[in-house]
Amino acid sequence: MEEMYSESQKSEPDSTPEPKIIGLTGGIGSGKTTVAKFIEDCGFPVYYSDDRAKDIVNDNEDLKIRIKELLGSDSYDENGLYNRKFVAEKVFNSKDLLHSLNEIIHPAVRLDFEDWVKKQTKYLIFKETALLFELLLNKQCYRSILVTAEDNIRIKRVMDRDGKTYREVQSVMEKQMPEKEKIKLADCIIYNNTNLDDLKDQTEKTIFDIE
Repeated sequence: MEEMYSESQKSEPDSTPEPKIIGLTGGIGSGKTTVAKFIEDCGFPVYYSDDRAKDIVNDNEDLKIRIKELLGSDSYDENGLYNRKFVAEKVFNSKDLLHSLNEIIHPAVRLDFEDWVKKQTKYLIFKETALLFELLLNKQCYRSILVTAEDNIRIKRVMDRDGKTYREVQSVMEKQMPEKEKIKLADCIIYNNTNLDDLKDQTEKTIFDIE
């Protein structure tokens, strides 16, 4: 019996399977972050790409140098912190500058994400990013989830949240990939047009369907 037990033990895999990466995205005012929190409530880890990028541009000295070379010393304030307002104004109307900035930041975020993945133990893990389809990151994911809502609802949310004017929010939305294009690319779609209870129900159902 001991020998039989030993042989069966040898046939078992030495390591757990790699987790399935689920991409989570949504335009401004869609409710993507709220869905991410619901996913965490269900017990699954979420990597917040946009938040991590904010940390990396402040912590990585090489990135600081390269960003200053691209956009000028005002890219960082007197305390050495990333000047998001200045940078946003610099790249808002320049596709070339925005592309160059992304070429600096996104590889660093990708490496950070790869390190994060190695530490995860759940079979499903989620990568939250505003640019999932724009950067073709969905190609690296098992499934993609798009959180979307009607334009006027999204605009009102951002106006209430950030104190921006209708036109300011609309201008940002116009520079993002159109929702109809994202819908074509997404594997799963969560429509956030009603209330939080409905949004939570949709989120849980989406996760269950992926499982």
